[in-house]
Amino acid sequence: MPRTLITTWKRLAEVFLCLSLCAEASPFARAQAAAHLVSSQPDSTSIVYGAPDPPVDYHPITPRGRLKWFAHSTVGGSSLVGGLFSSALGTAIDSPSEYGPHWEGFGKRYGMRLTGVSTGNAMEATLGAAWGEDPRYFPAIRSPFGSRVKNIVDLTFRAYGSDGERHLAYARYTATAGNNFLSNSWRAPSESDWQHALVRTAEGFGVRALSNTFREFLPQAVRKLRHKPEPPSNPVPETLN
Repeated sequence: MPRTLITTWKRLAEVFLCLSLCAEASPFARAQAAAHLVSSQPDSTSIVYGAPDPPVDYHPITPRGRLKWFAHSTVGGSSLVGGLFSSALGTAIDSPSEYGPHWEGFGKRYGMRLTGVSTGNAMEATLGAAWGEDPRYFPAIRSPFGSRVKNIVDLTFRAYGSDGERHLAYARYTATAGNNFLSNSWRAPSESDWQHALVRTAEGFGVRALSNTFREFLPQAVRKLRHKPEPPSNPVPETLN
């Protein structure tokens, strides 16, 4: 199996596992996994349960919220557990081969994955703060299915700006590409060239779209399976500040 295809399946499996963990969490945590609800407090860093109607309903992320977004996306429970699964799979198929199919290789793969995630998230959070770009995903659960699919794709390549409108996510583009090219300096030789960096960059956006898809549909599906009611139109605030 080509190495790039193996890498893609590793990342897709990791995203699936991370978001599946949300299904086993409490209803409160599952709702947070889909979207952070708008807080009535001035320091609100959460988002509405449904894509906002810009610019009236949009609440910009605060610096504190941006820092917590970075921490949660980098060393949150689902991210760390997903890294264990991804590294175990890489060790089982010995990819990249320089690390070897043993515990030492597992540790190297886990560390490599964590450095890549932390570097990319730090770049997106920092550049986003300078450019007013919001890294959060906003689900559109009260919209028709087709509109929700469009929302998934749209928020893969665009993000809300400080004006409450969606713009091209330049911080995300820079962070995704920059991280993958920068990581060539510490990756195994077999995957440290510009061709692999380009493939990883494309995979990064693919995984982002898949992650958005689960954030859009998984919590609602879990609620239906467990016969839980939908959140009210103006739910109790849930913050991440």
